[in-house]
Amino acid sequence: MIIDDLGVERNSEYALGIIFSVIDRRIRSGRPLIITTNLPLKEIKSETMLDKRRIYDRILEMCTPMYVGGTSKREAIASMKMEKAKTLLNTNRGEEKCE
Repeated sequence: MIIDDLGVERNSEYALGIIFSVIDRRIRSGRPLIITTNLPLKEIKSETMLDKRRIYDRILEMCTPMYVGGTSKREAIASMKMEKAKTLLNTNRGEEKCE
């Protein structure tokens, strides 16, 4: 099972309960689990909210944290699209240039 982008979900009691239940069942079954998140490990380890702390404790029990750095592909794509839009706007209308 892969849980992508942990930490962007709502902080409602219901949502956190579902996440806890899924992760806890996975641990009890002994089946593999991969989790991706943009949360820094320091933040995960120092969480103060009890519901999140319970989730993160189980994740750290089962998963080996790995840092994967690099440039955001989404940012690069957005930048290319913005440049293309500026070019189209500047060359097709003959009006003021976009800055």
